[in-house]
Amino acid sequence: MNEGVVEEIRAAGGEIYAITSEPQHLADEAHAHWELNFENIGDPHQEIPKTCSERGWLTLYANKGNLEFLRRGAKWKVEHPKGYFQPGVLALTESGRVLYRWRSVPSAANLNGTVARPTARHAWGAIERSLAAGDTAADVAHDDQPEIDSPPPPRPLFVAALIANGWFVGVKSFAYSPGVDSVPKRFAVAYSRWLLFIAVWAAALFFLPLAPVAFAFACWVAWIVRDTRRTLGGLGVQQELKANR
Repeated sequence: MNEGVVEEIRAAGGEIYAITSEPQHLADEAHAHWELNFENIGDPHQEIPKTCSERGWLTLYANKGNLEFLRRGAKWKVEHPKGYFQPGVLALTESGRVLYRWRSVPSAANLNGTVARPTARHAWGAIERSLAAGDTAADVAHDDQPEIDSPPPPRPLFVAALIANGWFVGVKSFAYSPGVDSVPKRFAVAYSRWLLFIAVWAAALFFLPLAPVAFAFACWVAWIVRDTRRTLGGLGVQQELKANR
């Protein structure tokens, strides 16, 4: 939207929609908060992606695991009766010809689908080329190597941010909530908390006996490792959203 891609799509006779696995009231709140100029549609029962899969257009992945990680970071009731689907991009003509399609395939490389999205300019460029090929052209293949918006951070840094976001008592997601800062800003705040965390432990070592401080730190490490493994472990339960499921 900020790059003018939405206007270019409309000038070419198209329209853009955002579809989320959240309920409609949260889709409306995000629409107002981000001041979007295209419609947001809530689809918690995954009817739209399943229809897309049934028609052979695009099959998304969905997280079917534990939602505790998402609940920890959200300031709203998490309503995912069938899990939440991973990102995808689909462009169609009125006749149903596929102009562009991409889906996030969860892996360690993209932090289980958390990051790495095609840029709007890349997707629109691919759509323009498909349009130029004419109505008789075949459906395009999946875009497996798009130009992405930002590379994923190293996993240790990502987990460190989650720990700091939970104030070091447990990992906490950066889930969207109305009125909160953008994810990059919240990441920066989370990383800055590590300075305070290190300073507190350094002060404890300076003023207190070594043995109890070492014991307390070992207990914290054991707790945070357990919490991280238990909470993030459920994110690996991913399934393709096919129409027969």
